[in-house]
Amino acid sequence: MVRAGLNAERLTQAGAELADEVGFDQVTVSALARRFDVKVASLYSHLKSSHDLKTRIALLALDELADRGAAALAGRAGKDALTAFANIYRDYAREHPGRYAAAQLRLDPDTAAASAGVKHAQMMRAILRGYDLTEPDQTHAVRMLGSVFHGYVSLEMGGGFSHSAPDSQESWSRVLDALDALLRNWPAP
Repeated sequence: MVRAGLNAERLTQAGAELADEVGFDQVTVSALARRFDVKVASLYSHLKSSHDLKTRIALLALDELADRGAAALAGRAGKDALTAFANIYRDYAREHPGRYAAAQLRLDPDTAAASAGVKHAQMMRAILRGYDLTEPDQTHAVRMLGSVFHGYVSLEMGGGFSHSAPDSQESWSRVLDALDALLRNWPAP
């Protein structure tokens, strides 16, 4: 019997919380059933599979990140916008490591096109308009920024910067300064 009040939204939220606690790779319908003390089969009236659950968590994470990004970018431009946007990703990864990992899940093309991932790209492009980049350089810059943000956050979360000075916050600030300088002086093709 399904416990009263369980629905796909509540299960997705609980799955996201579980991901933050134990890691996104450890999230399964079975683990979620244990959390609610129900039989696994009872959750399949709300979820198709573990992949469906993981996709729902990824979409939730993308929505949360997009909301935070939009709020952080309001009224900002140039380096101020770049820094605010970068800090949103870094802060979110620290606060919600499982959800951050979920946001990296490869989605099928239709799901991706309907997701908040599109908003992320639009926000990044809005930042880049402040640097007077046009296509195809804008696409190259979006890919570079995403790679730097994700790479730095992943290394930092994995403890890669915890064994030496200076503090990783100082390096993060310098990385953002360097990105700003690069974007202002983007190389000609």
